[in-house]
Amino acid sequence: MSRIARVEELEAIYGLPGPASTVKVADRVTPHYRVLIEKSPFAVVATSGPGGLDCSPRGDLPGFIRIHDDKTLMLPDRRGNNRIDSLRNIIGDPRIALLLLIPGSGSTLRINGSAYISTDPALLESFRMEGKPPRTVIVMTVDELYFQCARAIIRSDLWNPDKRVDPKSLPTPGQILASLSENTVGGESYDREWPERARKSMW
Repeated sequence: MSRIARVEELEAIYGLPGPASTVKVADRVTPHYRVLIEKSPFAVVATSGPGGLDCSPRGDLPGFIRIHDDKTLMLPDRRGNNRIDSLRNIIGDPRIALLLLIPGSGSTLRINGSAYISTDPALLESFRMEGKPPRTVIVMTVDELYFQCARAIIRSDLWNPDKRVDPKSLPTPGQILASLSENTVGGESYDREWPERARKSMW
């Protein structure tokens, strides 16, 4: 199998990016990019740590990524599985990247920068939802951001409701857990109790 080892080899295959691929890059939140951030209810957070790279989903109400100023974003860390992989990574390596999705839109937004974790009481309180503040907030300094063209969304037909996968055709979380734990964790009871458990622990 042929393996590319030099950037020059890649450039010989792909050529150089056109003006639209480079002029779209900003080093701060511009008015247009502000709209995309405020409309997005979902982001993938990429971090790097001693164990390697990690991508973690973040979902909340549109605008959950707060624009503090044109160089600073804030993300509440809502309740989850307590693995805190992303937070562990940020402590060791502040580099962070976000990929924002907007339902119905072909455009995605990529944001790169650095971050730290805050437990400032007033900041946590400002993100309170249904009486529950997050335990931490990720504070991100923006180094660059730019929109990604719609080809990936179009090719995947991501927002087409007719292309949704039937959940019954997929293994359930309970089944996966049971398989990996020799039936000591998960199972039918896990799947049966999950909706109510999620409802009570959403925030």
